[in-house]
Amino acid sequence: MTSEARQLDTTYRAARGRFIDAAARAGAELSSFPHPLAGVEGEELAIDVAQLGDPHAPNALLLISATHGVEGYAGSALQSWWLDERAAQLGGDIRVVVVHGFNPVGFSWVRRVNEDNVDLNRNFVDWTAPPTNEAYGEIADLLVPLSWTDETQSTSTGALLEVAGKIGLDQFQQVVSGGQYDHPTGIFHGGSGPVWSHRWLVEHLADLVAPSTRAGVIDLHTGLGDWGHGELISHEATGSPGYNRSAEWWGDVRSMQSGQSVSAALSGDWLGAINTMLPGVELTSAALEYGTVDVISVLQALRADAWLHAHGDPTGDEAPAIRAQVRAAFADDDPAWLAKITERFAEVSDAALAALAR
Repeated sequence: MTSEARQLDTTYRAARGRFIDAAARAGAELSSFPHPLAGVEGEELAIDVAQLGDPHAPNALLLISATHGVEGYAGSALQSWWLDERAAQLGGDIRVVVVHGFNPVGFSWVRRVNEDNVDLNRNFVDWTAPPTNEAYGEIADLLVPLSWTDETQSTSTGALLEVAGKIGLDQFQQVVSGGQYDHPTGIFHGGSGPVWSHRWLVEHLADLVAPSTRAGVIDLHTGLGDWGHGELISHEATGSPGYNRSAEWWGDVRSMQSGQSVSAALSGDWLGAINTMLPGVELTSAALEYGTVDVISVLQALRADAWLHAHGDPTGDEAPAIRAQVRAAFADDDPAWLAKITERFAEVSDAALAALAR
């Protein structure tokens, strides 16, 4: 067992402050990359990067939070825990790069998406020929109706459940969440070009990893799977060299491309794109996905949030309740949940460091 992270913070400002303080206590080199927009409280937003260990080490481990903004409440707590509880044990031939708030706008506004209503993990596609998802268009107006009354919620949800019954839950999940590029106010929208966080990663990732020739990546997520369970999800197909390395490091790793995972097979996830950004680096990566509530509750929260920002008023009277609904779908304040996810994170990060030390 390991000591768990403290309670989850309730605002981006508090989570960021805790992370910066933990980085200072750990003696990390801290860099901040300001976002051009302000947060929900008018606060400064940034991607913050804490680096520890020998800058010339041949091995690196990257720990990433808030790819999906609201999921940063748990991810940030785990990163701060690691800085407090594990940084002092870091070996000499490994350095750790902790990237906090990859999607800071979504983190602050308690949204899964970014300032453009773009799902960052659907944005890393070939923009000369973006994917198509015609089936999403057939249910787009049901997913995000023009009004969000009790009646429209009930009617549209019933119609969506009918669709799911006809095509099967797995195919329904793929249609809804795999990524779509034609409905910019919808859910799981991949955008129309590289967004701010995407461009930041392309510009800075190589410098963060260099000169290491081996790197592990753990991208922290919440919202899918059994309560408190942390599933390791690979973007690579079973049998590929990258997948085989991840299985050697961590044991039970589920490939979303091979249909093993709680996640649908995604278009444009950033872990699937980093090989091209880091030529010559042996990469072993996985998303660590923690379960929260049932999938219907998660979907309803995302629908409410999309409606608020497409047809409602994100600063109006309805906004706080919808933000609370979204946060509850992706961050559980129960201490038992936090203890479970911390223990799992300790197992996964410790195993990655042990593998890099070999």
